[in-house]
Amino acid sequence: MTTAYRYRAVTPSGQLIEGTARAPSRPELLGALREQRLYPVTVEEVASVTGDRADRRLGRRAAVTLWARSTATLLRAGVPLDRTLMFTGGHAGHAGLAATIAELRRAIQGGGSLADALARHPRYFDPLVVASVAAGESTGCLDTVFERVAEHLEESAELRSTVQSALLYPALMSVVATVGLAILLGFVVPKFASVLADAGGQLPATTRFLMRASAVVTGGWWAWLLLGAAALYAVPRILARPRVRQRWHTARLRIPWVGEFERTYIAARFARTLGLLLGSGMPVLPALGITRASVSNAAIREVLDRAVAAVSGGSALATALAGALPPLAQQLLAVGEESGRLDELCLRVADAYDAEVRRTLRLLVALIEPAMILLFGGLVGFVALAMLQAIYGINLNRF
Repeated sequence: MTTAYRYRAVTPSGQLIEGTARAPSRPELLGALREQRLYPVTVEEVASVTGDRADRRLGRRAAVTLWARSTATLLRAGVPLDRTLMFTGGHAGHAGLAATIAELRRAIQGGGSLADALARHPRYFDPLVVASVAAGESTGCLDTVFERVAEHLEESAELRSTVQSALLYPALMSVVATVGLAILLGFVVPKFASVLADAGGQLPATTRFLMRASAVVTGGWWAWLLLGAAALYAVPRILARPRVRQRWHTARLRIPWVGEFERTYIAARFARTLGLLLGSGMPVLPALGITRASVSNAAIREVLDRAVAAVSGGSALATALAGALPPLAQQLLAVGEESGRLDELCLRVADAYDAEVRRTLRLLVALIEPAMILLFGGLVGFVALAMLQAIYGINLNRF
């Protein structure tokens, strides 16, 4: 069975062509186009294309990633930068990014550099992209740089999506179980308590505990609501203070499992960012400064500040990063420095720790799911047991 696809591709001479073709799958169509010496820019199923393409909307990060990939493809095919920006701006899939690319094109036409134009739009292009493009312009390898930037953005998006997907199910399960328990304590148990009060007699300890918990929920729900609202307002502002944030981030790294996972995740991002910048031709010190800004943990960022100072004083990079990265990463970076392949070894470190993050997430989800089922199942079972014990006690008292 074949599927109809609509494609846009670039010829070796830089001409943009459009057409439709049928193929069993998207990868087979891409291979067929490459055999014809055509460089695919976009490939879509005909059935999925409804209405004007301009009506399609992407998220900001997804749109920037698509723009970087399309730009890399066009530049590698020999399309001039001005024409590349014209095409990618018209097919950005994001209104804000399309307007930004139009401004980039005007700046290029006015004689400015692409890196300077990108730097004026930090909402869409972070310092990593700006620095990489600046290095690419200075070395004349802009197509290679955009290829690496696109790969970096795609890897980062995939890793971020993996983390979010892994945490979504436990979070959803927690919300549903909490709401169910609140309904039991707030509505079911109070009605049951009034029946027990009319029946009289001594209630079991489990039932008395359940009724006290229900009284706390029903009698002071407004206080809990105010406390939750106050916490949502106060906690982010307290954590925004530098000293408090530093202490919290330091303590977080010491938590079993959590601290190790965060350190691994940060090591993957750090190594990939540093490898991309070094591979683009940027010197080590400026690359470290930009990479340091991409680290979210304040405690590790402080270690990186000391590392930058040590490297500027002549220390080896792997030695200066002691305490910021896991031991394996330090060893690989040391080998990279000694062999002159630091950018390549950085990317290997990133790949290794990306895989470690995914393995940890799979294990975490595999453990959390049954643990939460047992926990909330035990809570619901306790509520049922307390009610049944009370009913059984009442029947014994009557007979």
